[in-house]
Amino acid sequence: MQLFLILGIVFTIGAVTFALQNNVAVTVVLGFWRYDSSLAVVLLVALALGALIAGLVSTPSVIKGQWTGARLRRQVASLEDEKASLERRVRELESALPQKVPAAAPPAEEATPYVGRKALMMGAEGKKPG
Repeated sequence: MQLFLILGIVFTIGAVTFALQNNVAVTVVLGFWRYDSSLAVVLLVALALGALIAGLVSTPSVIKGQWTGARLRRQVASLEDEKASLERRVRELESALPQKVPAAAPPAEEATPYVGRKALMMGAEGKKPG
């Protein structure tokens, strides 16, 4: 806030100095319109008109940027709400998970031992067929 005040004072001092040094009378003619004033006033009016035109030209993009920012803030809030809802749902499911442990698997049947190729060729007693 103080910085803007200081800049305003510096700008005002510069404008007054400019006006005092450029007090020559000039005539501005545009078609049938004629305007007589000092050079400083004519230049300051031209500066003000330029600032006004720049402001009017840039206003639509500034408004569009503000609308876009507001829309994005609403979207972020919506996504944060959805994230919180999903996190609550995950906690609920994780707390319900230990309650639904499946029953133990039935015991496997006694498996027969592996009978290798050599045992099959030799027969049950270990003798060679023949």
